[in-house]
Amino acid sequence: MFSDRDDGWWNDGVNFICLPECGRCCDEPGGIVYLSQEDATRIAVHFDMELKEWLTKYCRTTHDGRFVLESKPEDGRCIYLTADKTCSIYEVKPSQCSAFPFWRENLVSDRAWEKTKRICPGIDHPEAIVINGDTIWLKLEEDRLAEEGFRMV
Repeated sequence: MFSDRDDGWWNDGVNFICLPECGRCCDEPGGIVYLSQEDATRIAVHFDMELKEWLTKYCRTTHDGRFVLESKPEDGRCIYLTADKTCSIYEVKPSQCSAFPFWRENLVSDRAWEKTKRICPGIDHPEAIVINGDTIWLKLEEDRLAEEGFRMV
């Protein structure tokens, strides 16, 4: 998708701020959060659980065996999204969550970015700061690694 650092229309930066108590990116039914092994280990430690125990209790596997965060059965939203739209594991949240909105699928075209803007009020918000191309590139890499995921522990 982005074969080299200079491929991105976003290289000059993008205006973005993560708004407190927004949670819109986590409040999408049917969303999938891929986990790297580092993500899963960090979250398990946060809950003082063995990795396999945490994976069994709070994750599921995709059709190809990658671990993803479980969703709430009643509404398909993130299990760590609180009623006030905050993340209950914010300090250890998965890297794919930290990378949003700078996911490959969101940056692939102007059309994809415009669609992302409709769900993310932090993009072009009046208080937004410029996120530079280097930082966006790092977020893209976080998203890529998370999406690769892991299958066995």
